[in-house]
Amino acid sequence: MEQRAFGRSGQRVSVVGLGTWQLGADWGDVNDEDAFAVLDAAVESGVTFFDTADVYGDGRSEQLIGRFLRERPDADVMVATKMGRRVPLEPKLYHVDNFRAWTDRSRVYLGVDRLDLVQLHCPPTPVYDTDAVYDALDTLVEEERIAAYGVSVETCDEALTAIARPGTASVQIIVNPFRLKPLEAVLPAAAEAGVGIIARVPLASGLLSGKYTKDTVFAENDHRHYNRHGEYFDQGETFAGVDYETGVDAAVRFAELAPEGATPAQTALRWIIQQPGVSTVIPGARNPEQARANAEAAALEPLPDATLAAVRDLYDEKIRPQVHDRW
Repeated sequence: MEQRAFGRSGQRVSVVGLGTWQLGADWGDVNDEDAFAVLDAAVESGVTFFDTADVYGDGRSEQLIGRFLRERPDADVMVATKMGRRVPLEPKLYHVDNFRAWTDRSRVYLGVDRLDLVQLHCPPTPVYDTDAVYDALDTLVEEERIAAYGVSVETCDEALTAIARPGTASVQIIVNPFRLKPLEAVLPAAAEAGVGIIARVPLASGLLSGKYTKDTVFAENDHRHYNRHGEYFDQGETFAGVDYETGVDAAVRFAELAPEGATPAQTALRWIIQQPGVSTVIPGARNPEQARANAEAAALEPLPDATLAAVRDLYDEKIRPQVHDRW
């Protein structure tokens, strides 16, 4: 699989990575055996980047990855985790002592002395512009608790604020055919500054797979059931902020753009991969077949200009009014 330079970190990552929120919680139940099968299928498919967080299953995702990598010492995987959402979202709590405690916990769960990448996990907006926060992150690098740091953001403005900081190695942001705003300023600014871009929610919580209908019922412990209107965390994390019925209708039209031999999900991933400035895209997977199919998107031919224009038209007509000015 193609490997791309990961911003200022000096590392290289596969263009298709693996998001592991599904392996922790909030997507229905995934047992340990299935989780290890997903991780194994991803590695065997050429994936060299895992994304996790200390809050996914309250550490379960990190622990599963740590166990897997101990059993697969041959796997050359960069692991990015996140911190900052296991406490109330108050700016005063984002200080060096908490950062040390949070990263120490992640180091234990992942079984490493130094974390490859730690990202602030969508903290309160003022945190992105606080000098002491970046000083604290720099301290973690100096203490060799972490190799590099980045941020995960909800809005383009938050991303641009973080990109302006010289120590920021990466920005994780929602980018998919239903979220085009980052293409306007964030991706160009990141490329200019040498900051890696991790594209998350690439399938709009599965909408872009084309598998769901207006009658689909999600499990009660699935965020696609309980967070459709942002009841528990930012609405943009669920279906990329798009109203479900609108998203289903738009996904039907998007599926018609898939090239012969490619699924709608693979087409969405291919679209993201070829956006200038994207380092890696991190679809999740609940089974090995999904992990392998996601990885295969990296081998697809680039989508033609006509398809790119059709994606833009679909976005402008159906999606833009709901999301463009919010995030």
